[in-house]
Amino acid sequence: MAVGDRTHTDVEAAGAAGAAGGSGRGGALAALGPIAVWLLTRTVLMLWVLGILVAPGVDVTPDVSVTYRGWYDILLTGTFPRSDVTWQYPPAAAFAILSPALLPFLGYATAFFTLCLLCDALVLALLLRAARRPGGSSRGVWVWVAGLALLGPTVYARYDLMVTAVAVCALLAGLRRPQLLGALAGFGALLKVWPVLLLIGTPRGRATRLSWSAAVASGLALLAVVSAALPGALDFLTAQRDRGTEVESLGALVFHVARHLGWDGAVMFSYGSVEFRGPYVPLVSALALVLSAAAFGWLLVWRLRARTFTPGTLCDAAFAAVLLFTVTSRVISPQYMIWLVGLAAVCLLARSSPMTSPAVLVVVASGVTALEFPLFFSHVTASDPLGVTLLVVRNGLLVAAALTACGRLWRGTVPAPRPRAHREEADAAPGGDAGARDGEEDTYRLLGS
Repeated sequence: MAVGDRTHTDVEAAGAAGAAGGSGRGGALAALGPIAVWLLTRTVLMLWVLGILVAPGVDVTPDVSVTYRGWYDILLTGTFPRSDVTWQYPPAAAFAILSPALLPFLGYATAFFTLCLLCDALVLALLLRAARRPGGSSRGVWVWVAGLALLGPTVYARYDLMVTAVAVCALLAGLRRPQLLGALAGFGALLKVWPVLLLIGTPRGRATRLSWSAAVASGLALLAVVSAALPGALDFLTAQRDRGTEVESLGALVFHVARHLGWDGAVMFSYGSVEFRGPYVPLVSALALVLSAAAFGWLLVWRLRARTFTPGTLCDAAFAAVLLFTVTSRVISPQYMIWLVGLAAVCLLARSSPMTSPAVLVVVASGVTALEFPLFFSHVTASDPLGVTLLVVRNGLLVAAALTACGRLWRGTVPAPRPRAHREEADAAPGGDAGARDGEEDTYRLLGS
């Protein structure tokens, strides 16, 4: 063949290479928008937490510069801060509190904010990479960029961003590597408990066995190491027993209204947050625990009845589960929104995700959250019309997001009841439902491989 002659196969290969290159260039150009917005918004957030930019409202940084720094000094002595009632975290939280030691050339608070920024950048990079896969969408990237920007400086002044980064890594890895999903979920659970919910949507069969066993193994191993190194590792299990109802929670709306009707309770700083204390508060707190138990019951029923498990189900179920436990909690701190934004972002990486509406509601709720804390938190603690309105809107958006997410998860995974005549025909057919179940198990094994 003469130089310059090209076969049909050569032409096809060249065309495919050109298409791939074009797609790569197109993906790179598409990433420029969110990267530019991320750089702009994160610069503002860093200037805010460093005190270079000053905004109205509550200063969110003392949690790092005073509380975390105090825990850091105690942890360095070889024990957990057992006498401090504000320490209510699982043992691996010590790693987050001690993490500024990785940047010894910076002050504690500055090092902590910088590490949060790096975790933020890591999540962005992972989302951008996942969005370029077949069937991927950049919507998830924008959810992360916009959602955290709307939350304001709180995102860098709490260690929840670090936990969320672990959760995002777990979900993105879990689509192909269930053991890694389990190991990261186990680690995340010892950071702040809620990442254990990442496992609720694993496909039945091999994927569930591998991921759940890896979570137990990694969690127990890490717990053993931390317990041996630092006394008091399990004190967090009883640390929140006597908490009241936090002023931003769903149940707190009862007392915000009751204050205008003569209720003689009070607002006070306790257990590291601002809470209601007084008559009927224990009852409302107990009802919140009942609602959380009911949420767990619903998730258990869903898990038993679900039949369609796709890669997207893993993310959708985690998002719905964390939404449920957030809205039913006695506490809805602003930093909880970081978890929801991260999970919503992973869900929307799939172009066909059914979680678009709940994700949008979470992003809007993030903006309202920044208004109630830190900007107008004094109005919230005073239970005045502005403060109550902001809480009603924010909590209403979260309840709507939770109900919508659960409804879509159920409809997408639980088969609708068939008429009795159809069931009898299916049972009479050769193989009956057993053949369908065998096919489902094959699908589960394929997804778990």
